[in-house]
Amino acid sequence: MTLETATRTDDSGDHVAAEGALGAAQIAGLRDAFDAEPRNRIAQNAVTRTAIDEIAVNRDVVTTTDHTFSHLLDKWAVTDQKQSGRCWLFAGMNLFRVGAMEQMELKGFEFSQTYLFFWDKFERANYFLEAMIETSDRPIDDRVVAWLLDHPVDDGGQWNMFASLVNKYGLAPKSVMPETISSERTMPMNRHLVERLREGARDIRGLREDGASIQALREAKNATLDQVFRILSIHLGTPPERFDWQWNDKDDTFHRDGEMTPQAFADKYVDIPFDDYVCLVNDPRPGSPYGRTFTVEYLGNVVGGAPVRYLNVEIDLMKQLTMNSIVERGEPVWMGCDVGKMMQRDLGIWDASMYDYGSLYGAEFDLDKSERLRFHQTFMTHAMLFTGVDVVDGAPRRWRVENSWGEKNGRKGFYVMNDSWYDQYMFEIAVRREDLPAELQDALAQDPIVLPPWDPMGALAG
Repeated sequence: MTLETATRTDDSGDHVAAEGALGAAQIAGLRDAFDAEPRNRIAQNAVTRTAIDEIAVNRDVVTTTDHTFSHLLDKWAVTDQKQSGRCWLFAGMNLFRVGAMEQMELKGFEFSQTYLFFWDKFERANYFLEAMIETSDRPIDDRVVAWLLDHPVDDGGQWNMFASLVNKYGLAPKSVMPETISSERTMPMNRHLVERLREGARDIRGLREDGASIQALREAKNATLDQVFRILSIHLGTPPERFDWQWNDKDDTFHRDGEMTPQAFADKYVDIPFDDYVCLVNDPRPGSPYGRTFTVEYLGNVVGGAPVRYLNVEIDLMKQLTMNSIVERGEPVWMGCDVGKMMQRDLGIWDASMYDYGSLYGAEFDLDKSERLRFHQTFMTHAMLFTGVDVVDGAPRRWRVENSWGEKNGRKGFYVMNDSWYDQYMFEIAVRREDLPAELQDALAQDPIVLPPWDPMGALAG
């Protein structure tokens, strides 16, 4: 079909243009307008031969942003999550390892990301199958059921999910359960887990349709979990119940703890009251009032664990609490953001004006933060750690960020976030409850507003 025949037939048999269809005259006008503007040809020549970000980059941002900070906490090397979505686990364990390194007098140390990843996958499989039991009376094309089937065992997660895992399973040193090819590149393993879990969902729903008891549904669930545990053990190794722990510190002095459980290891070497941490988000959408708590339906991993709960606050308060934690407490801050927006990866810089796409295209890009959330242009995609801040006249100018993408980008894996970017693309931090103003501490007791599973406030778990 050509543009000339993009028509429909009316009652008389004549062809008429379909309402809203693109026509040849309109296309010709667009071609003429493009050719009439010399800068379009220059832009075309440049962008067809060079990556657009190299052309649209704001050089003023690059030349005025450096990696110096008035308050800097990190004295360690970054970690590397490789080709996986485990950023939230890495960020949580990177927060914990600060105190662990100090206690053990080590220059470098990592908790086993694979150990906690195993238990997250197993718990999340159980969480998904329980959701399938709960929704088994709904049609298969119900939107919630469809969403659950699309997300049975994702890699991502939230702070409360991380805390639930640590509370239940503890932690282990990385040497006890090291990385595997499947922990570093999760897609092949996930593909088989997802297939088996969807088969489990089929079995549960089939039993429900036949009028089976809840006990029978759970027996079917447990049969699937048996296979999930086996798959995870094959890919990731079997999690240790006990291990021997001994080490040489930075001065080569020998230490021995002897045999420990992961729970005992966490109790000894996690020195922050992480159960007292609360999640703050900045959600400026209409219908998301500040000072209110929120949760997302079916967002979780451990059945019976602490629910994911957010307190919505203004961005300036979020900044102040982040700065206070770094400057006054000397503690890094776990956070969630939309990592890929306005990022210069090689240099490790984020700035709200990092790229001037509008001038290059001759088009406006003017959605504000609320509109970007509402029109699916932004959501939380990555968790990292704030480890420094540059304070000028009592206000933050730029932020130091510990990423988990290895040392090849940024400044040996550390990034600088200009404060303008914090305003636009930062969404979440975890801080101590006691650091909140009294009225917000009281607000945490509210029954949360429940958001649907597909809400962008739950996207970090995807």
